[in-house]
Amino acid sequence: MRLLAIWIVNALALLALPWVMPSIQVASFSTALIVALVLGLINAILRPLLILLTLPVTLLTLGLFIFVINALLFQLADKLIDGFNVGGFWSALIGSVLYSLISWALSSLFFSSKKN
Repeated sequence: MRLLAIWIVNALALLALPWVMPSIQVASFSTALIVALVLGLINAILRPLLILLTLPVTLLTLGLFIFVINALLFQLADKLIDGFNVGGFWSALIGSVLYSLISWALSSLFFSSKKN
């Protein structure tokens, strides 16, 4: 049940992106759900492999190259799914960071656990 809720929160974060960044467009909530699923699969399968393959560059840039990897994977989702459009590399870079921040904020808002 929690996985489904996180998936919906990520879709809501994707729907919030065009409000913050007009160069990113999401056609509908169903498109946002598909993009959230595809981004999750891409980040689970391709991202670790890309990070491993680009480890020397990542170490030389003190980890900043991971932002480039995230932007490229965000653009890959754009190419795979109709109804999800990213304006270019810089839009993908800023959009991937904003998507992470919005998703984190919504997750902490909805899933905050109060421990005494």
